[in-house]
Amino acid sequence: MSTSLDPIIVKKRYEGITKPLSKLCHSITDCHHSTPKYTSAGKIVIRNFNIKNGRLILDNVSFTDEETYQARIARSKPEPGDLIITREAPMGEICIIPEGIECCLGQRMVLIKPDENIIDNNYLLYAILSEYVQKQILKSNNTGSIVSNLRIPDLEDLQIPIKEPQSQIAGILSALDAKIDLNNRINAELEAMAKTIYDYWFVQFDFPDENGKPYKSSGGKMVYNKTLRREIPEKWKAGTLEDLGKIVGGSTPSTKVEANFSENGIPWIAPNDLSNNVGNKYITKGSLDVTLEGIKDASLKLYPKGTVLLSSRAPIGYMAIARNKLTTNQGFKSFIPNNKFSTEFVFYAVKNSMKAIIQYASGSTFKEVSGTILKTINVCLPPPDIADGYTNHMRSTFSRQDFLEQENQQLTQLRDWLLPMLMNGQVTMK
Repeated sequence: MSTSLDPIIVKKRYEGITKPLSKLCHSITDCHHSTPKYTSAGKIVIRNFNIKNGRLILDNVSFTDEETYQARIARSKPEPGDLIITREAPMGEICIIPEGIECCLGQRMVLIKPDENIIDNNYLLYAILSEYVQKQILKSNNTGSIVSNLRIPDLEDLQIPIKEPQSQIAGILSALDAKIDLNNRINAELEAMAKTIYDYWFVQFDFPDENGKPYKSSGGKMVYNKTLRREIPEKWKAGTLEDLGKIVGGSTPSTKVEANFSENGIPWIAPNDLSNNVGNKYITKGSLDVTLEGIKDASLKLYPKGTVLLSSRAPIGYMAIARNKLTTNQGFKSFIPNNKFSTEFVFYAVKNSMKAIIQYASGSTFKEVSGTILKTINVCLPPPDIADGYTNHMRSTFSRQDFLEQENQQLTQLRDWLLPMLMNGQVTMK
């Protein structure tokens, strides 16, 4: 389906009608208010963290046994095409159950069965994701106060904008989401391949030898290293994470000074920005920028493109590569690669050391790893020609991932712009 904007015209005022959600559905069924029995395999249990941004995410799926499954679907069985919406923690996240998924609901969510004779289920998904409906979810109908739990009566009374043609509206938005999903799948495959290649070269030591054959498997000479307490290839040596580049920290300008921050200033990254960036290798900016005044206030330093960011607390272990110049708060210990090792090598060398990094973290309130500790963590360092060979081999993969991530950002911005326009009547289809 084409996503061209050619057939779209802009209208100046809202011309839609709304209907309560209850009038658009066969049923709206609350989940069991009990924790299911979890098992290592069996029937899928959908939990709140499996639903985000209109998608059902089964990367970290839970299971239950047949008896528990049957008890939890007794009132209403989840079927492909049904919608699931979260009631709290957080409220209003929604997804469609895809084909081939047999599941039951966990806690704090509701099963919605749209009436296909009245409303397109994909259209209903995007309608509920729209700002118009999300604002209703966040506020009580009567008092306007913020609520922490979406009650069933309030859910049933949600006023859903009805715009025609539903299938075409949903089709445009679905096409954008399908392309985003495709890019994510390709990116995940590229990431898995990149991890495998790093492991093959620098953990198994089967990098190409002078004849292009895997070094260790082909009988390449290995020598015992006392520091690393294992055999490593001849001419390789023990080092520390400090050998990969300059380890730098960040800070936070005074939040009492409004002039220190801006929406369009100098990118300033906090650990939460990396948690929202999970699934991506690169990062451009966070939710808040700093100004030149903020840079001076906190004595911040700008880090160059290619800096490898590592969250050092709350939590430890989020990573990303700077797509451009940026700075960070104090929740980071970042690596500015030196002229010996590339960003491509440093990224996975740090990631491969994560177990040791976390092991050496300390703190009473929350765990944190210091720059001093990072400088003591041992790593195995290859000769320059091996490191350069790896970089040349992997650079196109990293570039491809960067391209896909940037394309997804553009597609997401387009979808997020179109969604309210289509739902509030400012944009219609010819």
